[in-house]
Amino acid sequence: MQGMQLAKEYFFTHGLPMIKESFMDIADRVAAGLVGPGSECYGFDDTLSRDHDWGPGFCLWLQQEDYATYGVKLDAAYRSLPPSFAGFGPRQTSPGEDGRMGVMSIRGFYQRYTGLDHPPRGLQEWLPLPDQNLGVCTNGLVFYDPANHFSDWRRHLLDYYPEDIRRKKIASRCMTMAQTGQYNFARSLKRDEPFASLYAEVQFCQGLMSMAFLLNRRYPPFYKWLHRATKDLPILGPVIYTNITTLLSTADGDEKVALIEKLCGLIIEELHRQGLSDSHSSFLLDHGPQVQAGIQDPNLRKHFTVCD
Repeated sequence: MQGMQLAKEYFFTHGLPMIKESFMDIADRVAAGLVGPGSECYGFDDTLSRDHDWGPGFCLWLQQEDYATYGVKLDAAYRSLPPSFAGFGPRQTSPGEDGRMGVMSIRGFYQRYTGLDHPPRGLQEWLPLPDQNLGVCTNGLVFYDPANHFSDWRRHLLDYYPEDIRRKKIASRCMTMAQTGQYNFARSLKRDEPFASLYAEVQFCQGLMSMAFLLNRRYPPFYKWLHRATKDLPILGPVIYTNITTLLSTADGDEKVALIEKLCGLIIEELHRQGLSDSHSSFLLDHGPQVQAGIQDPNLRKHFTVCD
């Protein structure tokens, strides 16, 4: 059993009856689910995951007013639920990770990952939000949310970045991939610089996978799961996943260079397909300004910066 299934069954077996029996006043305003930084929230947990921060548990989210009135009592009731369920448990919580499960305010949950006490408004609030943080607070599943207070905020984030922000990030990835993969990697090999060449190779792969998520309009997970998650992307996911595996496993420098060029070519084709660039250059550095030029906001278009 994976953690998401365990959490859902645990909630409907013990959590929801507890809410309806003891907290009728807010039963139609509580939201429940499993969302956050754990591997089980992405569906990537395995037997190795069970030694820490894994086991029976779920999140309960309340609006600020209800959290102030009922938060302590509801959390105490949550903590009194059976610690083991379906043959698993009790949950082993790592130091500092107590806040992953249990009762929390909706505003506090999203503010933890976005720094905002409201859904982002406008380009200047969207721009600094890290991709992975947005992935953390929009993954997993919501099991129960009759009032939709938690889910409305979640849907706003899942609607994805404004197009100007997406273009800004894609332009930045073009520059990073060109610099690390198409330029510095081969030069580092020729100079027999093993650290520089390995660093450039890994940075290229990270930029490539980040680019794939942007082209799919999805948020990436924590780096530990980034390669695995890339495989499931509908646009270029499987081919990027497979070629990165080959790139990192081969020791042949010429093969690596050829694979990097192949992967950059696939990205350029997709940039053309999405109408982001019309450059015919095979060098991604030449596509960054093309993508940037399509940004509608003049202030955002004017400054060419590297974005997370």
